[in-house]
Amino acid sequence: MGNRLSKIYTRTGDDGTTGLGDGSRISKDSIRVDAMGDVDELNSVIGLILTESIPGNLEAMLTKIQHDLFNLGGEICIPGYVILQQACVNDLELAIDTLNDELKPLKEFILPGGTKAAAFCHLARTVCRRAERKLIQLHRNEKVTEISLQYLNRLSDLLFVLCRIINKEANVNDVLWKNEQV
Repeated sequence: MGNRLSKIYTRTGDDGTTGLGDGSRISKDSIRVDAMGDVDELNSVIGLILTESIPGNLEAMLTKIQHDLFNLGGEICIPGYVILQQACVNDLELAIDTLNDELKPLKEFILPGGTKAAAFCHLARTVCRRAERKLIQLHRNEKVTEISLQYLNRLSDLLFVLCRIINKEANVNDVLWKNEQV
């Protein structure tokens, strides 16, 4: 594979546009570019989780998710391009079911927190939800794959379960919400 980025700056974006993977140019404030940015930000937050001490099986899972998110970014960047497959969604569902079986049922809402890794995971979950909302918005105007929409929906659910697993494995309780108004 040759050099993909031999020159970091091109000056082609100085007019407020950016190039898509198909060679077309669009405004940097378009919904498509917002969606790409949200997915990229999500990938970066998952990178933060990976800098923390987490169980090895979660490390491998999150690294695969980072690759899936990079592929999703490619789908968004190249209109009509498809790379995510149903197996990616199936993997998330299996992980949710398997990991959630290890947890006590929730009787209260939980707040973001516990360990630093769990707090980063909560941040990733909220960024994932934003990315999902932006992709839905894009889907209203331009076709995106159903799998990409399902993927982000399942991923946010998995991230919630991972927050709880990370705290459990560190012997740290989830932070329970207490409604002082009642």
